[in-house]
Amino acid sequence: MSKKNTSTDLSFDFDFLDKVIVGIGEVSQITNIPTRQIRYWEDKGIITSLTEEEGKNRRYDYQNIKKILLIKELLDEGYTLDASAEKVKKRMEMIEEMLKKLKRT
Repeated sequence: MSKKNTSTDLSFDFDFLDKVIVGIGEVSQITNIPTRQIRYWEDKGIITSLTEEEGKNRRYDYQNIKKILLIKELLDEGYTLDASAEKVKKRMEMIEEMLKKLKRT
């Protein structure tokens, strides 16, 4: 008798993803990217934290965590940080445009 897979694919659980907000330390642990590097990417405008006050612990949503992971993947493939950031920006814009079109139908 085969065992039925009852696990949920969270990548399509949009209610869950909308609620994901993670501190910079947790993002560092999840992505294996040092917090210093994450801060640098934010200082360059590549990602954006949800933290509004200077000196507060930086927090990131799912979209920014996704960007971080995509950039890390491109860096591992040999792209520069600027090239990686540009590719991710274009990819995110393309996805956003596709989602807008789907929403209209």
